[in-house]
Amino acid sequence: MRLKYVLNEVLVGLWRNVTMTVAMIITMSVSLTMLGASVLLYLQVDQMKSYYYGNIEVSIFLRSDVTEAQRQAIDQAISSNPLVAERTYETREEALKRFQELWKDSPEFVKSVGPNSLPESFRVKLKNPEEYKTFADQIQGLQGIQDVIDQRTLLEKVFNIFNAIQVGALVVAGVMALAALLLVGNTIQVAAYSKRREVAVMKLVGASNWFIQAPFVLEAVVAGLIGAILGFIALFVSKVVLFDNKLQALTNILTPIDNGNVWLMLPLLAGVGAVVSAVTAWVTLRFYLKV
Repeated sequence: MRLKYVLNEVLVGLWRNVTMTVAMIITMSVSLTMLGASVLLYLQVDQMKSYYYGNIEVSIFLRSDVTEAQRQAIDQAISSNPLVAERTYETREEALKRFQELWKDSPEFVKSVGPNSLPESFRVKLKNPEEYKTFADQIQGLQGIQDVIDQRTLLEKVFNIFNAIQVGALVVAGVMALAALLLVGNTIQVAAYSKRREVAVMKLVGASNWFIQAPFVLEAVVAGLIGAILGFIALFVSKVVLFDNKLQALTNILTPIDNGNVWLMLPLLAGVGAVVSAVTAWVTLRFYLKV
């Protein structure tokens, strides 16, 4: 009987303040969507780091006037270096062919690069990418080398951008979460005020604080769960529509987003939405309404 009464009061409370309830759900869903997006981005950046750092190469570009003797000396120095796991040699023709394949969607750009524009090079994978500086110091002084470039330097710039986006998403999620908390508290206050006479009567007949607070807390929890579900749907649809279709070409640069990580967001968002809403409602009732 008590459970039926509490559930009925929850439904009545949600419908009585339907405008504020909808506003609370929308704000909660937006904040949880941003939270889920930032968590997914965090997982994705970690996955990309593991993938790309595991395939990092050191590019050793040769001078245009390198001699055959110098080329062989460089090859011998690389092959005999204990820091090297594997190495490949790339001619000018192979470099041009790879460049044309990478930029095949930009024919005008490809035409601007001639057969002698790209230098021949050695591509070296180290046993430990962290030892790049040691390897570069050992190889840099050889004649015929134009430049030694570590892909880690380029990747770190890219990941710094992703980290900045991640922080920005967390900041936006935090601001939206604060707005959601204020809306939850305000909605609970309005709901409790509209039922102040009923609350007073229940206190007079000896109803416990838990029994009086339960409908209001559950009302906030239901709104939080609905917001979490809407936030998850937004994340899932964005993943399917954007990254699996329109932005699928980015998978050549970005590692694919794992469906398991997306589904992991559902219990995460539901838990955060329910707990935050319940705690906010309880605190509001305890400290503002003195129930």
